[in-house]
Parts: sequence; structure tokens; C-alpha cells
Amino acid sequence: MPSRYVIREFIQNATYHIFNRGVERRVIFLDEMDYKIFLYYLSIYTLPSSDLVIKYPNLPLRLQAKNLHGEIDIYNFCLMPNHFHLLIHQKNPDAVTKLMKQITNAYTFYFNQKYKRVGGLLQGRYKAVRIVTDEQLVQVSRYIDLNPVSAGIVKGSELYRWSNFKDLETNKLCNTNYILDYFKNFGEYKKFVEDNKDYRRSIEEIEPLLLED
Repeated sequence: MPSRYVIREFIQNATYHIFNRGVERRVIFLDEMDYKIFLYYLSIYTLPSSDLVIKYPNLPLRLQAKNLHGEIDIYNFCLMPNHFHLLIHQKNPDAVTKLMKQITNAYTFYFNQKYKRVGGLLQGRYKAVRIVTDEQLVQVSRYIDLNPVSAGIVKGSELYRWSNFKDLETNKLCNTNYILDYFKNFGEYKKFVEDNKDYRRSIEEIEPLLLED
């Protein structure tokens, strides 16, 4: 039976929580370079062209041509050993589809070449659910930031290297203002993320948006 989270048609000017894991729940990031390569592809497909020229002056034209800046905003991300989460707003109706196809193909090719394997790396088509309210947006953002803490990898979200939280105020990859604008400052958002009592109370309300079944 097809997953209810496999969206076939995305709509314009909408926000989505995107999730996928390794096939058979296998680890998809085995070392530091693997995380960096995934973020490299996420960067070259979404950063402004002016930033790309500075950060990657030798970027091939074929990759520059795939840039989706202006069509898509990354609000939040977290890369875990065997899965990843993205919180994405798309301005064009096919931007998420294009981004995920490019990321999946590029990273799978890199991974298979490096580890001398063949076949799909990820568990079928990514899952996606539309975020429709401001409350859902901030709750899912908190859930993504707490992923490494909930998994017991780190004691605090700011200690995890492969998420947006550690440098939320300075990370150019994400449009962090969109999340932080719901709070007075970063400190208030950090307090919101770390409020375990409130988080436990809200988790049941946003469970349909969490995409980990």
C-alpha cells in the first residue's frame, strides 16, 4: 500500500516537512565527509548565485544550471546517521520535486562510488507532509532540531554538527529569519526548543507531521 506521505503533486507557495531514510534503515552517512558532501549539494542547489561564485569558484556550469535559488527556501535541516529531515518552502510548484531528485541522484552516486556499491541508497520516494499553520511550522522546526537529542547522540541541540540549529543566526544555507520571526530573539527560540515539558505535550498534536512511520 502506498504511503499516505508520498505526495505526488506539490502546490505553489507551500511549506513541507521532507523526510527519507536509508534503504533497509541502513546508515547513509558513514563519516564526516559524507555529511559535508550532502550539505555541499544542498548548498549548490539552493544558495544565491553570488554566494556560489564566492564559496565554490570552480563549480562546473552543469551544476550551476541546476541552482533553484528564488524557487525554494530551506527553513531547517538535520542530517542523522540513517536519515534526514528538511523543512522547505517552495515558491514554484515543482521546486521540491526538482531539489529532491537532484539531491538523491547526486548523493547516491557519490556514496555508491565511494563505498563501491550499486543500487538505490534511500528508502524509495521521500516522504512529505504539508505544513499549513504557523503553530505546526514552529513545532516541526523544534522537532527537527531535537532529533539528535531524542536519539541520544548529544545532550543539547547546539552540540550537533549536522543540523541548522548550531549556527541558526548565521547559517546562509537556511532562511532562518522565517522561524526566528515568531520569537523575540534566538534565545527565546532556544528556550522553546529545550522546553521538554511543552515539547512532550505538543508531540502528540504534530505526530501526523513527523514522517517516521
